[in-house]
Amino acid sequence: MSKYEELEHKELLDSMSDKLSFTPRILEIVGDIDSKFLKKYNLCNHRLLSDGALPAKTKILMALAVVASKQCERCTVVQMQSAINNGATKEEIMEAMDVIFITSGAPAVAACRDALKQLK
Repeated sequence: MSKYEELEHKELLDSMSDKLSFTPRILEIVGDIDSKFLKKYNLCNHRLLSDGALPAKTKILMALAVVASKQCERCTVVQMQSAINNGATKEEIMEAMDVIFITSGAPAVAACRDALKQLK
């Protein structure tokens, strides 16, 4: 990796970390392996974390529901952190949990066990 690519890589991670208020370890690993992939990921991440026709907070709550439906426990923690950092209230998150339960059942709710601890 060239010095420029290294700097660009760090700036991308810093930018994503600022928006999320933390750096998911997977982004560091993927960025070290393939900085081009990190750029693609950043473009998608920017769309999710930016207001558009839907506010970012709404899109993040949708992402929380999707990762819960996939029963990815670590992913629910990351999306929960992002939702809170983007202004989602406890009431909004619990309403999203209703949707998760209705659409994906108890296993999806169980995947949110650690994520929900952030609401205490």
